[in-house]
Amino acid sequence: MHNPARNQPSAPKHPVLRSIGRALPENYYPQEVISAALWKEWHGSDEGRARFERLHRSVGVRGRHLALPMEDYRALDSFSKMNDKWIERATDLGEEAALSALSQAGLSPTDVDHIFFTTVTGIASPSIDAKLINRISMRPDIKRTPIFGLGCVGGAAGLARAADYLRAFPSHTALLVSVELCSLTLQLKDQSVANVIASGLFADGAAAVIVNGGERNNEPHWPRTIASRSIFFHHTEQMMGWHIGDAGFEIVLSAGVPDLVRNKLRQGVDSFLSDQGLSRRDIKHWIAHTGGPKVLQAMEAALEIPRCALARSWKSLASIGNLSSASVLFVAADFLESNVARPGDYGMLLSMGPGFCGEFVLLQW
Repeated sequence: MHNPARNQPSAPKHPVLRSIGRALPENYYPQEVISAALWKEWHGSDEGRARFERLHRSVGVRGRHLALPMEDYRALDSFSKMNDKWIERATDLGEEAALSALSQAGLSPTDVDHIFFTTVTGIASPSIDAKLINRISMRPDIKRTPIFGLGCVGGAAGLARAADYLRAFPSHTALLVSVELCSLTLQLKDQSVANVIASGLFADGAAAVIVNGGERNNEPHWPRTIASRSIFFHHTEQMMGWHIGDAGFEIVLSAGVPDLVRNKLRQGVDSFLSDQGLSRRDIKHWIAHTGGPKVLQAMEAALEIPRCALARSWKSLASIGNLSSASVLFVAADFLESNVARPGDYGMLLSMGPGFCGEFVLLQW
């Protein structure tokens, strides 16, 4: 007797977020120590110092890891010197994060089929992923996708693009590496409000994520990447990013970013979830990048969630600062280690960044 069920396609097996490795430079300083050292370089009036200290306190950061010992930055008096040091340290930290992620997943470097690399704080060609392939002896047929310019949204976007790839190659394994060394973009001649805020908010670190394709043997307690959505807000390029000048990366950071998040985020999230047959009420866990106090507050207002829903983002911001694209991956790693998610729970990983744009990744345990 014919059984039509045998001819039905099986349900899709979604890519699985298998592990997240993290790496922080050993040079850690309390915020007040960094602030005092920066002001010593900047000088200025007593009134200017009061404003400077107020802005540094307002970002909610207690301390940060820096790529170099603080006394070594003075010698980096050109973009070339800063970028050379960025290449050196980005490779070191990227390797540490990648090996951590591989170890947690029980994999070797030769098990990786595709490496994605994201950054916004330095330039290298070949990109850092090529250096990592040599460092840790990955296969010669490995695929590479370097991503530059997405800033804080890069971690979420990189995870989404890795999952997209694995839907086409479900037997493969992807590695995403994010390295951001924001201290190596420091502009000591720029005393604008935007640069003062950036000098107090952004920090250094690296994260790496292993994502398995749906056909690999995956343990049930790891989250599956169900879907993703990119949102782009037209004609907002000047809200956030870099101006590349003679001295290197000069921050572009508009005071209007929190208002844009507050006014636009809800509609984008609701549309995405609706297409998945869900609503915000179905999301039990929110994993958001550490955009700063005003951005986190704007996210909470837009999503109509309490502060405790983003508690790990607030904690990460306070303890290590904003790591740009790596931030949301650090928060995700903290969340995975907590083991609070239960089978069937939905979670949303989200970031906002230059473009101006956003990236959402729907997870389910």
